[in-house]
Amino acid sequence: MKNSILLAGLFSTIISCNRNTFEHDASGTFEATEIIVSSEASGKLESLQLVEGDVLKKNQYVGYVDSTQLFLKKMQLMAANKAIQVKRPDIPVQVSSLQEQLSKAEFEKKRILKLLADNAATQKQLDDANSQIAVLKKSIDAQVNTLSTSVKGLDEETNTNKVQISQIEDQLQKSKIINPIEGTVLNKYIEEKEIVTQGKPLYKIADTKNLFLRAYIVAGQLEKVKIGQKVTVYITLSENKQKSYPGTISWISDKAEFTPKTIQTQDERQNLVYAVKIAVKNTDGLIKIGMYGDVNF
Repeated sequence: MKNSILLAGLFSTIISCNRNTFEHDASGTFEATEIIVSSEASGKLESLQLVEGDVLKKNQYVGYVDSTQLFLKKMQLMAANKAIQVKRPDIPVQVSSLQEQLSKAEFEKKRILKLLADNAATQKQLDDANSQIAVLKKSIDAQVNTLSTSVKGLDEETNTNKVQISQIEDQLQKSKIINPIEGTVLNKYIEEKEIVTQGKPLYKIADTKNLFLRAYIVAGQLEKVKIGQKVTVYITLSENKQKSYPGTISWISDKAEFTPKTIQTQDERQNLVYAVKIAVKNTDGLIKIGMYGDVNF
């Protein structure tokens, strides 16, 4: 008697499910764009402000890797640049005394020229004045050249330090953990105060607002679909209730594959099908990754 009641209940359930079966062109599961965020720096993970299930914004700061030594190195290089600037010679000041002597020598030459015109000076005095002016000019040129070489060397040293500072600033920036996309944290792989290396996974995040329904169609349905086509996607809320969403076909496989065991189409199961991806806006958050969905073309 007991077995009869159980069989009757099972039969009733099967009949009920069959009555509530929805007919659609194809079925599949929902996928999302998933990103594994990895560390770009090595050191102690001082902070990671997230837990699984958190909804993060794009470019949101979520933590950092210890960067004390990098900061101190930057300060050292900046101090070195200040010291270099102190050593940098001021060329006009350094040659000002020679310039003053040159001005006096040129003035003296003009005076001698006037005296020579009045036969009050000799040619030797003029030659001596010209010789002194030539020596002073050469001295000025030599000192300017030496000082310029020194300045160039110090400038190169400064530029080298600036490049190193830029490299450290880049490393400091990479010590910060910045979330790359808006989405929901699916998995967290590490905890605060653990040691991380460059490339070590920290957490996985998925864009749950823009999902894809990966559905499968038979060869006879190919002529009904094309990329960019608007379709209607459905999710089942209860045994007799579905909700629809607008969707857009974003990809159609160019190769046939074996029918997944979990996929049913409106036709009888066939050996080979084609996969299609349909972009869907998860505006109300009801669609979950891995949930089954249906589509009408």
